[in-house]
Amino acid sequence: MTVRERSRAAKGRCLSAVTSVTPEVIATSTLDIETGGAGFYEFSRDAARFIADARATDGTLLVFLRHTSASLVIQENADPDVCTDLVTALTRLAPADAGWVHDAEGPDDMPAHVKAMLTGVSLQIPVTGGSLALGTWQGIYLVEHRARPHRREIVLQFIGSRR
Repeated sequence: MTVRERSRAAKGRCLSAVTSVTPEVIATSTLDIETGGAGFYEFSRDAARFIADARATDGTLLVFLRHTSASLVIQENADPDVCTDLVTALTRLAPADAGWVHDAEGPDDMPAHVKAMLTGVSLQIPVTGGSLALGTWQGIYLVEHRARPHRREIVLQFIGSRR
């Protein structure tokens, strides 16, 4: 493909200049969140505080949840109705009354495992200039899939350069 053909193919796209850093630090912390039962629990500010405390500049924030019946997502944080509707959607995808075989921990446990499998337990967020590179309306959430309150442990790890 010629330069001219590449230029035509790239209309409507703009790639910024590539920057690179050599990782200087791996900083790790844990965040405990007490949930009040099923729902979304935003912890964007906690993650931003961790980045500030780690004196992070550029790199990546790895977020990992040490549980199998809750999950992590990046989702809209401007309108709480979005999270309400997402709980409804997940309930429709994995209802408690679906005839699950695994029910040793209660009727909401197996659906919680399915929901966690669908949404995931880890995230990776770029850090640029000492800030999380989230979009304007994006927030980082723990999603509790169990009906009862739980204490959830999240591992935060920054890999990159520091101030």
